Amino acid sequence: MASPVDTSVKHAYSSMTGAPAIGGTVGSLIGALDAFLVNGWGAKAVDSAVISNGVCRLTFASGKSAAEAHAVIAVAGATPSALNGEQKVTVVANGWVEFKTDLPDGAVTGSISFKMAPLGWEKVFSKTNVAVYRQTDPASTRAYYRVDDTNAQYARVQMYESMTDVDNGVGVAPLTVAGGYYWHKRNVGAGSSYWVLAGDSRGFYFLVACSSSSAPASNNNSALVSQYMGDLSSFRSGDAWCSMVTGSDTANYNNVAGCVYCSGGSAGFTLKRLAHGLGSAVQAARKVFGSVSSFSGSDGYLGAFPSTVDNGLHLSPILINDGPVAPAGPRGIAPGTFHCPQTGALAGFGWDVAMTKGQGAFLGKMLLSVQVGSPASGNQGVGFLDVTGPWRS
Repeated sequence: MASPVDTSVKHAYSSMTGAPAIGGTVGSLIGALDAFLVNGWGAKAVDSAVISNGVCRLTFASGKSAAEAHAVIAVAGATPSALNGEQKVTVVANGWVEFKTDLPDGAVTGSISFKMAPLGWEKVFSKTNVAVYRQTDPASTRAYYRVDDTNAQYARVQMYESMTDVDNGVGVAPLTVAGGYYWHKRNVGAGSSYWVLAGDSRGFYFLVACSSSSAPASNNNSALVSQYMGDLSSFRSGDAWCSMVTGSDTANYNNVAGCVYCSGGSAGFTLKRLAHGLGSAVQAARKVFGSVSSFSGSDGYLGAFPSTVDNGLHLSPILINDGPVAPAGPRGIAPGTFHCPQTGALAGFGWDVAMTKGQGAFLGKMLLSVQVGSPASGNQGVGFLDVTGPWRS
């Protein structure tokens, strides 16, 4: 029996108990991507479990699990077997987690365990500190994404249309940056960085504060820069070419090119092909209802947060043009993520990651807010991720 709520969107962040470390160490990003995309992580043995009034509680005496409220876990070994599989956590404590279920009341038996559920991608090729990932979802474009994590401070990321092994393929992108985009891990040294990952079976975001190992705080220049790998939510039916990879186009760690919340141009955004499917990879421009050159949450296009009209937070989807400049129309939406065209949002939502219940058009959604901006300046804002899902219709 599937979960009674949608579990297609998963998220994790580095302050979760036992989360994989990403930082200034060769291979650290691949280790985390293996866990988040393919294998899951944070395995926990369960001592006892019971279902009561539509809620299942898993109890353990071994200390707090990795799970937090609104995260997705994968349960195994339970009887009734219909309890096994993905479940969305509602409440956690040091010795238990709970989630909703449609199963009848009663004890749960078996050798029960759970872990943080992966996105369901596959790792198709690899060698030491280099990996190629691909979606398994048949609705996806199933592009190949190569991550070269042989440098301690950053990984190099490329997208291919097809590959024969870890080093060779056809239709490589980006074409504008030889060797691929830069996904920075740590600005200097071997320390760990604060990070957030969020995604579904067709794409994911990687956000990292590569100059800070702890949760972002006020005025400490520790904003997260965000990158994306996967399919757009395309406006074109059956779009076989809507995969995208973003990233910095230089080795400079505080460059925000390719950041889905901060970038003002086409540098750092690459689509597999234009919507008509001809040719090769192309650069794409980010468009929002607001100023594309301002950071989300630090954009005065709609005034300050909270709005003087309705005390509201106003959010814009992030559109990706079908090409770098006008008159290219919008190809689709960067799924599950939103730009805030208001100033002052960071002070209102806080510098650390936080969950907020959506209202109005976002009723029924939980939004995860993340400090974004240049990690080397005080020019910072806040971006928003839908962690409830689904991201696609």
